[in-house]
Amino acid sequence: MPWLCHATTVKYNHDVHHRRSIRLKHYDYSRNGAYFVTLCTFDRGCYFERFPQLRDIIDGQWQMIPERFSYVKLDEYVIMPNHFHGIVVIHDICRDTPSGYPDPSGYPDPSGYPDPSGYPDPTRMSLGEIVGAYKSLCVNAWLKVIKTEDINTRGKFWQDNYYEHIIRNEEEMDCIRQYIVNNPLQGELDRENPAQSEQQPQSEKWMV
Repeated sequence: MPWLCHATTVKYNHDVHHRRSIRLKHYDYSRNGAYFVTLCTFDRGCYFERFPQLRDIIDGQWQMIPERFSYVKLDEYVIMPNHFHGIVVIHDICRDTPSGYPDPSGYPDPSGYPDPSGYPDPTRMSLGEIVGAYKSLCVNAWLKVIKTEDINTRGKFWQDNYYEHIIRNEEEMDCIRQYIVNNPLQGELDRENPAQSEQQPQSEKWMV
């Protein structure tokens, strides 16, 4: 079996399993760009494998993101037993940029302050706020299912934080798309597989 689910628990070790975010300190995450995100379950429990109803919620709420946020497009995504990978593209509604890659002016300048040029819009949510809204909607929908179907399980199933990576160019986009598509075929090597308990798996080149 490539996955060790909650029934055969592997003790969670924060120092080993915590995926460090490479979030840029002064970057405006409401800026136009393509972003790779990973959301994990609490203690890496395989909730999405155990509960098909929850998997449907995760899928359905994700696909509804562009309906809630008109400046967001979705690219490849995959639901694994205990985590979720997806690509979010934030774009300018009036000037849609097909590439979806971040405006280089969005990177911090030596002074430590964001460059004021580019397309930041204070009226739209940042990536973190979009992800936070998605996670909350999923939990609220799942709590209703738990109550209706009398399921004895955890309602708040997400880890508190999430991992994100700014996709900087077409080469990275292609690599990440392939990583997402191939994820179900390489479960035993996945960084979020509980079987990876003894050592931190090697990062993909685009992760660093």
